[in-house]
Amino acid sequence: MDGVPEQASWPDDFLCPISLEVMTDPVILPSGHTFERRSIQRWLDGGHLTCPVTNLPLPPSPPLIPNHALRRLIAAVSPAAVSAEKLRAGECQGAAPTSPSSVLGLLRLAKSGAAGRREVLESGAVSALLQHAAAGDEAAAKAVVYLSLDGDDARVGLVADGAVDALCAAVSGGGAAAAHAATALTSLATVGVNKCTIGAYPSAIPALARLLRRGGARERREAATTLYELCKLPENRRRTVRAGAAPALVELAAAGSARAVEVLGLLAKNREGRHDLSRIPDIVPVLCSVAGSGNARAIDQALVVLNWICSESDELAMEAIKLGAFQLCEALVNDDNCKIAKNAVELVRTLEKA
Repeated sequence: MDGVPEQASWPDDFLCPISLEVMTDPVILPSGHTFERRSIQRWLDGGHLTCPVTNLPLPPSPPLIPNHALRRLIAAVSPAAVSAEKLRAGECQGAAPTSPSSVLGLLRLAKSGAAGRREVLESGAVSALLQHAAAGDEAAAKAVVYLSLDGDDARVGLVADGAVDALCAAVSGGGAAAAHAATALTSLATVGVNKCTIGAYPSAIPALARLLRRGGARERREAATTLYELCKLPENRRRTVRAGAAPALVELAAAGSARAVEVLGLLAKNREGRHDLSRIPDIVPVLCSVAGSGNARAIDQALVVLNWICSESDELAMEAIKLGAFQLCEALVNDDNCKIAKNAVELVRTLEKA
């Protein structure tokens, strides 16, 4: 086959377990293993009644199911697969990584839909993508985002494959890949067990906090969204506070980010979080401004945070009163949004005790 790399350069999944050659017509046995059609047919024609890999018995005249996904992947993305294998073998250490065109090929497949995502996930090239993402490759980080859309099993699998380390490195590196890496972490964190796993990584939440402080507008928004998803788990609220994210979130809220206000609402549910929020200069003016002019989500959470911190500090409560919090709440108690109206009433009661 002209132009085909040496067999040792291909991922094992591309090689027939019998012939050890790259498959051109891969088929799946009932045992779940894939073989080149000619090779497995010869095996069966020779009177063998077991799977060559597992040695488990096969049914009489076992069906050979075409593995279309693997066949297309071998034909379409072989350069990326070759590079993935080299990366796994450590052959590229100290040298240039997989070519950009190969990563872009995987990105195109991942963007093409569910079938394309499964081809990439099953190809053995995920480790290559993660290494590129860790190095700040924007296309690789985008591809990981698309792969994470393939369902909860894919999200858990990506974390098991080392996605958190790679994405945290991309977030820490800043640049174009950081926002996509944060988006990928958000997607992975939608699975409950991943919230715990990601939060427990020593570098994860601190990296997001740094991106909040130093990133551009888009990077900061994505970091806030990731923290919102992670902070649905109470333990991650403490980690976020300790990473120093609260002041940057207040600054982002002042710039009009409803998501930042929602994260503050989650942090305020934690006593350590309330204490940290209470010490941030200008937090009361920022929250009063949001409550007076933000969208419904932002208003609701601004009232919640104001209520929390004012209930623990008469000084902050008096500051809120001087800024017109009573008048603001009077205007909101009849709001069509029941949550806003309820939170406005609760804030009035807190301020009356000050």
